[in-house]
Amino acid sequence: MPGKISIACLTALLAVASSMQAHARDTRYDLPIAQALATPEAANIVDPSIKMTFGRKAPGQVIQADAVTNKKTSRVGKGSDEKACAWAFLSAYKQLQQRARELGGTGVSNIVSYYKKNVNASTVNYECHAGAFVTGVALRGDIIR
Repeated sequence: MPGKISIACLTALLAVASSMQAHARDTRYDLPIAQALATPEAANIVDPSIKMTFGRKAPGQVIQADAVTNKKTSRVGKGSDEKACAWAFLSAYKQLQQRARELGGTGVSNIVSYYKKNVNASTVNYECHAGAFVTGVALRGDIIR
């Protein structure tokens, strides 16, 4: 009898967990790149010597095509979805700049949002997805010299 109760409880718990997963929040935002780059945090993150070009190609030789970064941040302590999105964006931006620096590049061209491998090309906005606990931004671009 106790074994049957345990199996029934486990089955019920799995059913509840599955339904919670199916209804997990995933709010999509298209937010201004300039707004994220104007935050006080950006001053300590952005490297002005690595030129970043969104949504279009910039002059230069491509030394690595399709460099991808996928950054997540905890929503805890960020206040709003938009603020958490800015943090995730700046982390992804920084990672692309670091990759360019490692390869001897001078910039990143043709940067697009790349959330779940879906291309969203814009010269003014980036795509962000906010959940109940985690917020994420994915970017893809070409490292140039």
